[in-house]
Amino acid sequence: MTIRYGVIGTGALGGFYGGMLAKAGQDVHFLFRSDFEHVQKHGLRVDSILGNFHLSQVNAYKIPADMPKCDVILVCLKTTGNHHLPEILHPIVHSGSVVILLQNGLGLEEDLSEQLPEAMFAGGLAFICSNKIGPGHINHLDYGKLNIASYNVADPLVLSQVVSDFQQAGIHADLLPDLKFARWQKLVWNIPFNGMTVVLNTTTDRIMANENTRELSKELMLEVIRGANACGVPLKESLAQQMIDMTIKMKPYAPSMKLDYDHRRPMEIEYIYSKPIETARKAGFEMHKISMLEKQLRFIQSHL
Repeated sequence: MTIRYGVIGTGALGGFYGGMLAKAGQDVHFLFRSDFEHVQKHGLRVDSILGNFHLSQVNAYKIPADMPKCDVILVCLKTTGNHHLPEILHPIVHSGSVVILLQNGLGLEEDLSEQLPEAMFAGGLAFICSNKIGPGHINHLDYGKLNIASYNVADPLVLSQVVSDFQQAGIHADLLPDLKFARWQKLVWNIPFNGMTVVLNTTTDRIMANENTRELSKELMLEVIRGANACGVPLKESLAQQMIDMTIKMKPYAPSMKLDYDHRRPMEIEYIYSKPIETARKAGFEMHKISMLEKQLRFIQSHL
């Protein structure tokens, strides 16, 4: 099975994962905004721990209407722009298209499937340290694993082929059976470190180096796990210490929300914080510490 891929949002994630697929010979079509002219002239550059590479010829587009219909669309935009997605996706989906949301948070697929019923949806969970450092220039610092799980994809062979394509491109990719489990699991890391790096104006290594903030990050993780348990997602509390141990070994890193804060861009508060808080509350569990962090982030957002 040959898949035509579309990449919406060619930044830290889309540039790396889409670039790796294109480097491996897959048919990949990239939607750009500000970098379109640069990439047309100079191509796409990826500096990576897996090996640096440069794509001199890129299927680059500035508007969705110019793109071909795609079988699989990787959405790598920040969730703050999700209200634009139906308009962006409509010209490039066909009746069998699968949209994979490589985004952080909870409730994404539910919201978008209602707005775009002609497509099928899956979630993509990227465990990666990657940043865009210049026009058409991605810097992949650490990790890179990609988990994919179906939301409402009718043909499981499609996602199996996607995972196989990523694996052949050199990406550690897995197909997971439970999207809800996967999204809550990713939140165990995202909720503490995205928010704390903003509120404390710091990076992950400094949080880990301080006993107080390291303990606070673990308390937040445990609250996420207990919220997930209340929603019927059987995460184990030992996952918190595993995440701490992983973060201690991680290279100094500023998560995506910290970069948005530094550049005075809207932060992804709704899907990373508000939706999980609301979902856990409906299940009878109050995430008090995370609610406090959410309110602090909303205060900071209002003054950007």
